Amino acid sequence: MMSVALPLTALIAFTGYTVSVMLQAEQSLIDFGLSLMSRPDTAQVVVDLYLLATLAGVWMVKDARARGMSVWSVVPYLLLTAVFVSIGPLLYLVVRGVREQRKSAEATQAS
Repeated sequence: MMSVALPLTALIAFTGYTVSVMLQAEQSLIDFGLSLMSRPDTAQVVVDLYLLATLAGVWMVKDARARGMSVWSVVPYLLLTAVFVSIGPLLYLVVRGVREQRKSAEATQAS
């Protein structure tokens, strides 16, 4: 359970915060992104975040392949990453951890 606890806590907290902010926002997500990109100082932060998101996406694809999963199984996480950056990788870590726990429990029961 420990391998899931930290990413699950972060996922719940950040998703809740994101939903709260989006419900209170006075502009659309696209308008907000465009306004961030209109100034060099905030554009640098956005570019930095998306570089990190790209690295996380590459890691998710490689990790899924290493675990014998289809690349297509990672597409939902990549889409979430493209829109919300942190939510995609956090969800991937939670689902991966739950799968590992399930496999471990099945292996224990089989022996």
